[in-house]
Amino acid sequence: MKATIIALGSELLSTTKLDKNSLHITEALELFGVDLIGKLTIGDNEKNISKAIKQLIPHTDLIITTGGLGPTTDDVTRSAVAEALGKSLLIDPKIEEKLRHRLTLVNRKMGEINCKQAMMIEGGTALENMCGIAPGICIEHQETTIFLLPGVPREVDHMIETYLNPWLKKHTSENGIQKRIERTMLKIACIPESEIEERILPAYKEFGREWITILGSPGEVILHLKAQGEETHRKTKLYTMQQRLRELIGNDVFSDQADWSLEKAVGHLLANQQNTLTTAESCTGGLLAERLTRISGSSDYFLGGIVPYSNKLKTALLGIKKEAMQKHGVVSKPIAIAMAQNVRLQYQSDYGIGLTGIAGPSGGSATKPVGTIHIALAGPDDKTITHHEKFFPGNRNSIRSQAAHWALNMLRQALHIHNEVSAKTKFSHNAVRDH
Repeated sequence: MKATIIALGSELLSTTKLDKNSLHITEALELFGVDLIGKLTIGDNEKNISKAIKQLIPHTDLIITTGGLGPTTDDVTRSAVAEALGKSLLIDPKIEEKLRHRLTLVNRKMGEINCKQAMMIEGGTALENMCGIAPGICIEHQETTIFLLPGVPREVDHMIETYLNPWLKKHTSENGIQKRIERTMLKIACIPESEIEERILPAYKEFGREWITILGSPGEVILHLKAQGEETHRKTKLYTMQQRLRELIGNDVFSDQADWSLEKAVGHLLANQQNTLTTAESCTGGLLAERLTRISGSSDYFLGGIVPYSNKLKTALLGIKKEAMQKHGVVSKPIAIAMAQNVRLQYQSDYGIGLTGIAGPSGGSATKPVGTIHIALAGPDDKTITHHEKFFPGNRNSIRSQAAHWALNMLRQALHIHNEVSAKTKFSHNAVRDH
């Protein structure tokens, strides 16, 4: 089954009103495995609404509109749909009486303007609105079913639950089995969307392009996976897809949970390994520490951080010699490594991170342009040093944010490798003992 949602109302075309109704309807459609092929937003223009309905009918099984069922002159949904279907609009005495009663209960009189809400499209069925005044309408035309719902969110939610969901349940089952859609995801850190696309091309061929959606944002790519069918089939397919995509992407995947951020994944690894972390941030000004402390319980593994922004404090707090800063420059590999090593040793943590860079807009040069960042990670034995020199585009806030994000992922990768080594060592010892 294919469906289209039409959100009606000129206010939805402005900058002041968001269409949240379509999201709730989408949830209902997904629950019952309906293929949502489009969403439209149209202002209060009868001709435009009627034209859209006419164009959609040959291509969709279900059309759901929201809004435009009120009593005012800009509420034109009924007349627009009636015109599109070639149907008449008639006053329904039963609806009129119910409206009169409802208005009486709130000490309002039934005015002429309210009679508009008692108008029914020829051949349609009224959907009583227990949360408001305006009734909805359900009408079938050719091979298409059209639901006209009010625009007030709580009224829409009521009608979804009372009318749309039961209709979907009845019309989407096969031999009594609901072929619902189920979703999951994979979150990937610090890899460009285009590179992820190249890695997962085999999965498109194996599972079908329509079941995998890639969504990129700065520092993160999310793969949305979906499967349809009966429950066992859905769960098996999603598991198989996840495993195959993890195989193609590798340990750049940091989570399959919607509520897991990169800092939560890092915190989970630190806590499981009973390791601690300290940070020394210059250009990021404490952003990395702020990310880490967003997670409740982070004091178990994050001992704290310092922000030695000036060269004077880099010497006073971290013991970095002036000569080293003069020789290499503050924004350099040796200084980033010294910051990571010294903050780890001074505050006795297992891991230390050092961040230095040029966030701009001033301070750049031909050899070290704005966006140049050096990030270093010092590990437990102080021989494990990881360093990345990065160039991040964007404004000051963007550069600082990307630098903190990259530092988190450097730590996550190191902890992941430690996990794998520990697992292999444990397996090797067990194998020798069992033998």
